[in-house]
Amino acid sequence: MGKDYYKILGVEKSATQDDIKKAFRKLAHQHHPDKNKGDKGAEAKFKEASEAYAVLGDENKRKQYDAFGQAGPGFNQGAGGFGGFNQGAGFGGFDFSQFTQGGQGGFHFSQGGVEFDLGDLFGEFFGGGGRKRAKKGRNITVDVQLSFKESIFGAEKEVRADGAKLVVTIPPGIESGQGLRVAGKGELAPDKDGAPGDLIVRVWVEEDPVFRKEGFNLVMELDVKLTAALTGGSVDLQTLDGPIELTIPAGTSHGEILRVRGKGVPYETRGVFTGKAHEKRGDLLIVTRVAMPRKLSKKAAKLIDELKGEGI
Repeated sequence: MGKDYYKILGVEKSATQDDIKKAFRKLAHQHHPDKNKGDKGAEAKFKEASEAYAVLGDENKRKQYDAFGQAGPGFNQGAGGFGGFNQGAGFGGFDFSQFTQGGQGGFHFSQGGVEFDLGDLFGEFFGGGGRKRAKKGRNITVDVQLSFKESIFGAEKEVRADGAKLVVTIPPGIESGQGLRVAGKGELAPDKDGAPGDLIVRVWVEEDPVFRKEGFNLVMELDVKLTAALTGGSVDLQTLDGPIELTIPAGTSHGEILRVRGKGVPYETRGVFTGKAHEKRGDLLIVTRVAMPRKLSKKAAKLIDELKGEGI
């Protein structure tokens, strides 16, 4: 397989992408050339760790490496086996022609499809040509309780964040436990040049005694009398949209699903070519439960016997 990139970064093959990133950060800080002036051994370890991260930090290249022992054609090219290094360039051999400046003064370096945010990783190593990224304010998390109906149709909720009141719009169809991010409504930054943090609104949905959500559909169960199941009929049904009259077809079986179109969860689609938004809704699915009588009167028993005679 050649170089063992997992061993170089000091992680197991089962490591997550976050574990791999943390391991690379630790090694990069430890062996960075600007921190180890003239130490060729540290420079070599830094390049080796960067080479390993360029592969394992990219999910597709990592899969290729795990399967074939390499990350694709042309990867192991260039000085020290890492194509992004230029022995004649500064900053430990990096070629600065591949850097782009980020939105907050940070620098980003793309190597083999992997983005290195050097402002984040090595900010403290830069001299006059670089600077630390301004610290961002901390995020604030608040919990919001929704009724089931509010979670289906959306709602506006007033929350308090960092002493201020804020109205947050909850979109239709949200799931319990999901979070909404409101940018810039968290705590102020400790640095004057830093951006404020974000507000994270975590949503908790109350269970409904009748309805449950399955994708964009709403599901409920309905008790149906035996006579209605046999001969058909109609019942008044309370939905989240209000009352409707539901038709029970003759011969309805136990466990059969009756569909009421357009009474489910609202959602939005966009045209493939136009990009225009279209509002749609799922359906209401009604699962029938045919109620069997536990006791029969003499008259009912006689009628049942007559039905037997009809082969029913």
